[in-house]
Amino acid sequence: MENNKCGWCVGDTLYETYHDEEWGVPVYDDAKLFEFLILETFQAGLSWITVLRKRENFRKAFDNFDYKKIATYNQEKTDALLQDSGIIRNKLKVKATISNAQAFIKIQKEFGSFSKYIWDFVDGKPIKNAIRNYKDAPTNTALSDAISKDLKKYGFKFVGSTVVYAHMQATGMVNDHEVGCFRYAEV
Repeated sequence: MENNKCGWCVGDTLYETYHDEEWGVPVYDDAKLFEFLILETFQAGLSWITVLRKRENFRKAFDNFDYKKIATYNQEKTDALLQDSGIIRNKLKVKATISNAQAFIKIQKEFGSFSKYIWDFVDGKPIKNAIRNYKDAPTNTALSDAISKDLKKYGFKFVGSTVVYAHMQATGMVNDHEVGCFRYAEV
């Protein structure tokens, strides 16, 4: 018998693999948190599957999501990224990724790690929701509003409440797996 899965991922192998192995698993590693932040930034206004299909291209284009390198990107590197057809070539999002890397480092210096900073918003443990149908999951909450506002104070861009909530879902800060999904209890 096949495992029950969240309805949003069924029917696409890439989506299902992402759902089964990554989505909603708590992430405490700064490098991985930054990767998801970049991907969520580029996803703004687009479908997640579009970003997921280009993930490996993003990984190559953005030096394996190395935020220390990204923070030092110059105009030449920015221009090269805007010519890279393997990624989403949005000038504002590329520039935001660079400034977000700089802001990410600023938070690390202040809090010791980005992980400590971001997870303090949920007291270090995931919020376990009871979603019956993925269509009923919120796209933002009062908490994602607060995190978005705080990130913007540090200079982050493209981190509206919906992007932040998607980041919270992806990195396991909230468990929005459907209660009937085999991953709900696992994460």
